[in-house]
Amino acid sequence: MNRKVLVPLATVLVAGSIAVGSGATFNAETGNTISSVTSGSLKHTNSKAGKAIFDLTNMKPGDTLNGTLTLTNTGSLPATFSLTEQSSTNAFSGENLKLKIVDTTDSKTVYNGTFGGLVDGAKQPLGEWAAGAAHSFTFTVTLDQAATNDEQGKTASAVYAWDSVQLAGTTYEQ
Repeated sequence: MNRKVLVPLATVLVAGSIAVGSGATFNAETGNTISSVTSGSLKHTNSKAGKAIFDLTNMKPGDTLNGTLTLTNTGSLPATFSLTEQSSTNAFSGENLKLKIVDTTDSKTVYNGTFGGLVDGAKQPLGEWAAGAAHSFTFTVTLDQAATNDEQGKTASAVYAWDSVQLAGTTYEQ
């Protein structure tokens, strides 16, 4: 009788060990497509790059000179823009020669005062511009109507630079 019980029991144990040894288990798998990042670009164009914004000889009292240019954020990133007067000279007396700089796109005055009155090397903030945004600027130079003969033959000049800087980094959750 023991034998009748042992043979079926042994058969069950051998079958169980074969099933366990064969690695029969549940399994699941998922995948993702290619995960990637691409850096943006920071660029801008200047409609008068490498050229003077204005240039007039033989200016007389009461004359006004307007010079214009357009800056465009041609990169893919938004950026903060600024204008810097790199160097300037002004031989005119007092406030006889005036300069006004206006962002005509936003109707904002960037500077209004004596020619050369911007601090050389100091950035003038122009704001944050989206990718593709364009801003036009008008530089207006005026020789005072009341300028005397003492102002004859005098000169003034300035060199300007435009900067764009990326915005602060952002954390993205996806």
